Amino acid sequence: MSHNRSAGCLMSSNVCNGSCPKREVSVTSTGISMTVGIVSNTLALFILIKAYHRFRYKSKAAFLLFASGLVITDFLGHLINGSLALYVYVSQKEWETFDNHKSLCDFFGVCMAFFGLTPLLLGCLMAVERCIGVTRPLFHTTALGSHHVKRLLGVTWLLGLLVALLPVLFQRSYQVQRSRSWCFFRLQGPRDWMDTLLPILFSALGLLALLVSLLCNTMTFLTLLRSRVQLDRNNHRHSRKASHHSEMVCQLLAIMLVSCVCWGPILITAIIFSLQDRGEDQTSYTHMLLVVRMATWNQILDPWVYILLRKAVLRRLFKVALRLCSRHLKFTFQWQSSNLGSSTMEASSSVISRPDFTPLDGTFLPDTAIKLAHLPRASLGDTRSQFTDI
Repeated sequence: MSHNRSAGCLMSSNVCNGSCPKREVSVTSTGISMTVGIVSNTLALFILIKAYHRFRYKSKAAFLLFASGLVITDFLGHLINGSLALYVYVSQKEWETFDNHKSLCDFFGVCMAFFGLTPLLLGCLMAVERCIGVTRPLFHTTALGSHHVKRLLGVTWLLGLLVALLPVLFQRSYQVQRSRSWCFFRLQGPRDWMDTLLPILFSALGLLALLVSLLCNTMTFLTLLRSRVQLDRNNHRHSRKASHHSEMVCQLLAIMLVSCVCWGPILITAIIFSLQDRGEDQTSYTHMLLVVRMATWNQILDPWVYILLRKAVLRRLFKVALRLCSRHLKFTFQWQSSNLGSSTMEASSSVISRPDFTPLDGTFLPDTAIKLAHLPRASLGDTRSQFTDI
């Protein structure tokens, strides 16, 4: 009975505030986010499958398999988690009515943990694969074939599922969060050491995956930069393989940036809340709700990395930027040329208007030089003799 009273208080004060329009807005935003995520991931999956058929027997095939696994995971995450959130909103968040045994909350929590941790692990695997492909290409061709990549995908999914199932296996049920719209690890209320350890393990694995991705991407970027500088010094043309590497590194850097911005706050917040013993106040509730909303954007932004950061799109953007820069430079050159021409004309006019020489007595006119130039040679000779006689 006390739980029902507290639930009603939470719903009235913090979630719905006694009005249905806010619930409708929440349902609408959840539906829009779910639709955009599904459409984006479907489009990105279509692009990756098309690229995989082109590079099936090349070094890019392993990266495309990992990327396809990441997009499929994000797609299923939007579909399953979005459907569960819509069902909770439609049921007016009355968990006591439609989830007496807390089985739906456990399933919701497992899905939230699995579809949150697995993309981070897959992004880490993609970074490691690219680092090996750039720094150790011979080892990459022998040790990372298509069948090895598929096994690594399966192991990664199993690891994410195992971490997500740990609370259920140890009989530490997931907890309905204060907004009553989702379930996650027990971060508030009475807990023991196992309730504290499980969210820390989840967050530590996620942060470790981000750290390994950062190190591998940095090493790959520096290796490509050094090889490109050497090619420029030797006056060699850049190979097509180097352009593929650059494209994949750009995609990896974007994925890592999106993951750090979207999932970094919730991972750190989960560790901080797990180590705290005090109850949840309004500030911590608002902060938790904000970081959860940021985490949901990860599965929306990930597919757009493959949609936008492709070599064809980047080439077109580069051409547009080059065209804009050339227009700006052309305008600047024309403006400078016009200014230079006007200054030259002013200088020449000032030179023409200036007398060639000035006599000492001040009575000689500038026209005298012109008249002397038109005199015949004989008269000039007489003039010189007169000057010499003087």
